Amino acid sequence: MSTTHAVIGTPLGELTLIARDDALTAVRFAGGGHREEDIGESAGTELFAEAERQFAEYFDRRRTRFELPLAPRGEPFQLRVWELLQEIPYGETTSYGALARRLGDVGHSQAVGAANGRNPLPVIVPCHRVIGADGSLTGYAGGLDRKRYLLALEEPPAEDAGRLF
Repeated sequence: MSTTHAVIGTPLGELTLIARDDALTAVRFAGGGHREEDIGESAGTELFAEAERQFAEYFDRRRTRFELPLAPRGEPFQLRVWELLQEIPYGETTSYGALARRLGDVGHSQAVGAANGRNPLPVIVPCHRVIGADGSLTGYAGGLDRKRYLLALEEPPAEDAGRLF
């Protein structure tokens, strides 16, 4: 198993895509402080080219869901939370409590928040779509400005935008 990486430019700044074999294992924001041994050698692969294409489509509002092979590493609870994150529809948000209820126990809200914060595949696994129960923006690994940007990008256009009457 070999780990490779590629760096792509996005409106959020450079993203480092990390893959092991033929699946993405992580996406890291610029300034994330990763070590070379964690991300492997730089490589130009079909996977990275496809990921870059899908990111471009997403930021152009032509893609609402990523379709890439993913292999995040985490504890079973984290993996379940990350699966639930992928079920949050584009342009919608949910709360930590709502995700905890879907897992069967609203008391797990903090654990859901911790798993959300450890999501190794931000943007692709849309942890930015999780907000506080009161509608407030809460932490995001890439910073709240990036979270705000992503939520605004996904905001549906007003139905009456562009109408003359």
